[in-house]
Amino acid sequence: MVGVGGAPRLPPDRILTQDEIDRVFLNLQDSGKSGEPGGRAQSYDFRRPDRIAKDQLRSIHVLHDNFCRGLASSLSAYLRAYVMVNLVSVEQLSYMEFSRCLPSPTCLTSLGMRPFDGNAVLELNPALVFPVLEMLLGGSGKSAVKMSREITEIEQSVLEGLQRIILHDLKEAWNAVANIDFVIEKHETEPQLLQILAPNEAVVAISIEVRVGETSGMMNLGLPSIIVKMLRQKFDQRWSIRKSESSEDEQARILRLIKPALLRLDARLQGPRLTVDDMLQLKEGDVLALDYPTDRNLDCLVNGKLKLKGRIVSTDRLRAFRADRLHRPAD
Repeated sequence: MVGVGGAPRLPPDRILTQDEIDRVFLNLQDSGKSGEPGGRAQSYDFRRPDRIAKDQLRSIHVLHDNFCRGLASSLSAYLRAYVMVNLVSVEQLSYMEFSRCLPSPTCLTSLGMRPFDGNAVLELNPALVFPVLEMLLGGSGKSAVKMSREITEIEQSVLEGLQRIILHDLKEAWNAVANIDFVIEKHETEPQLLQILAPNEAVVAISIEVRVGETSGMMNLGLPSIIVKMLRQKFDQRWSIRKSESSEDEQARILRLIKPALLRLDARLQGPRLTVDDMLQLKEGDVLALDYPTDRNLDCLVNGKLKLKGRIVSTDRLRAFRADRLHRPAD
């Protein structure tokens, strides 16, 4: 007689030993591992719902990448120094996890997101704040002393100009999706004291590195996921339009970028071809017949592609190519 898992079935009055009981449970575990895949379960944390789809996170990444490029130009002009701003990461966290990732003390600002009912968080690391303060007060910003203390009210007043520039560029970047006015509402130095969201509320955490000369520090932005999710349709409309066609402003911007590009121009007589063997047999005094009429236009190639038709002319003591017309595929 055979029992469950291949173990021998014993009479009812027989008492199992501990070794026999262990073998039965071991056989049951082994048979469960080789069962159907549906029996395997995955853990799910209901306290961290996925509020934003991955494609929308990618759109947010593109939006803030544009914000970083604009902010680099604005801060360079404001600080009169070379500033690099790089987007490090865009991810979704709970507000508790976001606040725990921030240093203490630091420079925290609660931002209103008008006309929406919600608050965002802007954090500037001390590694970035104190060198910028030194530059704004006339110093070089290259002090080797690393300060990690709370900023004073006077220092906070000096930083308001920097924060206004950041929020202005942030608003300009978000105008591509929605008209959001980011307004400073409250300052704080300890992340645990700035409770503007529930601990388990999801936020989009955006980490940005700001490098001023040889000094670098982090700037972190936390946006409520519920507001970002409300704008899902506008995100889809914006990026679908961008993929289908570019605006006149975008075309003009691209044209400005490529205007300084260098091109190679070649004016050629498109005559007959010559084999390598015939070329090796050429000697002094030989005459090559190009079979090219003198009244036919020359071809002008731009980066190897035929673009213009024209002729050779003289300018003072130099030779030049005068373009008579554009090349058309039907020519």
